[in-house]
Amino acid sequence: MTLRPVGPEHVEGLLELVSDPDVRRLTGSHAGFDPDQLRVWYATRGDHPDRLDLAIMADDEYVGEVVLNELDTANLSCNLRIGLIGPRVFGKGYGSEAIELVLRHAFETTPLHRIRLGVYAFNERARHVYKKLGFVEEGVERDALLWDGEWHDCVLMAVLRHDWRAASRSLA
Repeated sequence: MTLRPVGPEHVEGLLELVSDPDVRRLTGSHAGFDPDQLRVWYATRGDHPDRLDLAIMADDEYVGEVVLNELDTANLSCNLRIGLIGPRVFGKGYGSEAIELVLRHAFETTPLHRIRLGVYAFNERARHVYKKLGFVEEGVERDALLWDGEWHDCVLMAVLRHDWRAASRSLA
C-alpha cells in the first residue's frame, strides 16, 4: 500500500468511491457528484497549501483517499478524513495503514500538535481503528446525520502528538 498525491488519473476511482451506497452512508454524503467537477477537484488539490490529499494505492489500484484539511496554523491543528472505495476493500488494513502513514508524516515532519475528525457512531470499525492509532473520543454531536429517516450521532475524536507517540510505540 502506498500513498500518492491525488490527480486527475484517480477520478475514476473517486467516482466509484462516492457512488457506493455503503460509503455514502459512512460519510453522510447525500448529494451526488458530477464527474467533471471531480476531475477539476482532483486536478487542483495540489494548489492548496492548507491541505494534503492523498490517493491510497494497493498494487497500483486506487482504493481510497486520505486527507488532512482545515489547517489551523495558529493552533497547529487540522482535520483528517478518509474514504475507502467500498466493501470490496474493507477489512484489508488499507485504512489503518494509510492513517498510520499520514499521522507519522504529520507528527514527524510538521509542527502539527492535534489532528481531529468526526465519525458517525454506527461506524464501529472506524472508531476501533482510530482508537488503536491514538485518537481519543472528545465529544458527540447529537443527531448530526439524518439517514433513511433515522438520526445518528457524530463522535468527535482527536489525537495529540504525544497520544500518537504512545500509540505508535505500542503498535511497534
